[in-house]
Amino acid sequence: MSNTLLKEIRDGVLVLTLNRPDVLNSFNAELARALQTALGDAAGDAAIRAVLLTGSGRGFCAGQDLAEAMPKDGAMPDLGDFVRTTWNPIIRAIRTLEKPVICAVNGTAAGAGANVAFACDIVFAAAGVNFIQSFSKIGVIPDSGGTFILPRIVGLHRAAALTMLAEKLPAQTAMEWGLVYKVCEANALFDDAFACARHLATQPTRALGLIKRGFNQSLGIALDAALDSEEELQREAGRSHDYAEGVRAFLEKRPPRFTGQ
Repeated sequence: MSNTLLKEIRDGVLVLTLNRPDVLNSFNAELARALQTALGDAAGDAAIRAVLLTGSGRGFCAGQDLAEAMPKDGAMPDLGDFVRTTWNPIIRAIRTLEKPVICAVNGTAAGAGANVAFACDIVFAAAGVNFIQSFSKIGVIPDSGGTFILPRIVGLHRAAALTMLAEKLPAQTAMEWGLVYKVCEANALFDDAFACARHLATQPTRALGLIKRGFNQSLGIALDAALDSEEELQREAGRSHDYAEGVRAFLEKRPPRFTGQ
């Protein structure tokens, strides 16, 4: 088992900790494979009802480990291969996992590290943390969903400024722009993020997954198609055990006991 990714299941929450603190948790092939596998396994494990992603040490993630992306024997690396094998599978796994994925950004999130955080469903960040779209500093484009997610959240012009100027974006501003849900004091970050994940793990996770699927579908379709999609997803949600339990609990004036089925 790779020690570049720490895994723990607590109260239905899979806690994943990026664990290459000496390089600010930048991704090498080993860490990429470990995270891809963990997210894939979480999709099929009924005991896991939410995921919390964070980093060890003083950084969340500095993106690609450039030591693996340097020219070798005079030949330039194919950066498209890194995107295809490392980053695209991670973003797809986060967005298609029909369980809540919470991110606790404990330190600087740069390049693909920032975009991995923004791909999660709910983002907590420690006060004083900066997000940096650092791609242009080395002459490349935003990957890891950056060209897709950023303009949809902050608008085209802010996305252009973030990526072209590569300036630091403080956590507080990121929250004001809609990229971060909550800014916490550093010593409370994990507890606050875990409390959120643990709460979501008690909720009707089948419906939460369908909400997420509906959001994903809505990003690339017109209103009519979105309304049709909502009809189908609501039909599926209405057939779930959790829906029946939620209605019974409401009528019986008691807390619901959701199982994710």
